[in-house]
Amino acid sequence: MKQKPVALPVDGTLDLHMFNPRDLAPLLEDYLGACRKNGILQVRIVHGKGRGVLRARVHSLLRKIDSVDSFGSAGEGGGGWGATIAILKPPEEK
Repeated sequence: MKQKPVALPVDGTLDLHMFNPRDLAPLLEDYLGACRKNGILQVRIVHGKGRGVLRARVHSLLRKIDSVDSFGSAGEGGGGWGATIAILKPPEEK
């Protein structure tokens, strides 16, 4: 059965706990695109600490997305190694 799309608030924080890992690639790309479109260039991606498998997958995907300028651990105030901060390139002017 096909699932209905989930509407997410585009506020610069994406919590992956409620998503299936197989949906991660299109979800991440779509969310980051929506953030850029709305002028949000710093995005916090919450993947949890666990064994680090989801974090590694997120980092692997971020390396492949052209609009990502840089990324790294969120730091203690943002979730430590349980979250990643991605810095996005500004959208090109038309």
